[in-house]
Amino acid sequence: MPEARVRVKICGLTRVEDVQAAVQAGADALGFVFYAPSPRAVDVQQAAALVAAVPPFVTTVGLFVNPSADRVWEVLDAVPLDLLQFHGGEAGDFCSQFHRPYMKAMRLGGPDSSSENDLKLLMRDHADAQGFLLDRYDPNQFGGTGETFDWRICSNLSSTVNQPRALILAGGLS
Repeated sequence: MPEARVRVKICGLTRVEDVQAAVQAGADALGFVFYAPSPRAVDVQQAAALVAAVPPFVTTVGLFVNPSADRVWEVLDAVPLDLLQFHGGEAGDFCSQFHRPYMKAMRLGGPDSSSENDLKLLMRDHADAQGFLLDRYDPNQFGGTGETFDWRICSNLSSTVNQPRALILAGGLS
């Protein structure tokens, strides 16, 4: 099996100059946060301007936390996103309805995802997901903690679904 290529997604960009710097540094994907409580959230107009500054071959990702379907459609009507990323308690059928590839975030190390079996059930519910973003649980925020978790929790997850899905590590990487 060929060695896996490391890919980098920079998330939470709010300024065109940050988009340009991330692209110049070699980012493969750029994430835009559509979750108002986040200090890195963008509105639809701001996101459209930021995405317009992204060159070809860099993936644009919209991050959502427990949105309404109307909210996701509102963003998609104005912002040409390549991929969706869901960080809340969204079910698989909810995530699949937008006709875009998506990733499902899993918060690890907390009370809602402490066992490998719980994670496998979540992965089965999201069988259409392109990948699973593994992030450290924090009771006060959805992602963006910059902290690692016990990666042994996910050592057998890649064999959970019938076809391979990307496992993406987030936070605290060095």
